[in-house]
Amino acid sequence: MLSQAFRMRDGDEFRRTIRRGASAASDAVVTHVAVTDGPGVRVGLVVGKKVGNAVTRNRVKRRIRHAVSSELAGLPEGSRVVFRALPSAATRVDLSADVVDGLHRAVRRSTTKRA
Repeated sequence: MLSQAFRMRDGDEFRRTIRRGASAASDAVVTHVAVTDGPGVRVGLVVGKKVGNAVTRNRVKRRIRHAVSSELAGLPEGSRVVFRALPSAATRVDLSADVVDGLHRAVRRSTTKRA
């Protein structure tokens, strides 16, 4: 599971990551990655009401957190990641594959964008 230390909570941090970061989209999740000078890796989730009711949204969040928790060690220092779940995330069987694939594609784009 994703520990509290890795969770992004500040709204400005979400906005900066989405606006300035590189993104990669799949059918179920849009991933935004920005590499900053800050310490550590931070992850944020955006799961709107179009995804479903509260039970469904929380299930999607848990599934995304579980999928990304094993990938944190491979991210560059200072990475800020925001996952935005699309409505199809609620019914997606292979959501973790979408999350991991989108994360890797967005990280590649952010490192080439920064250089």
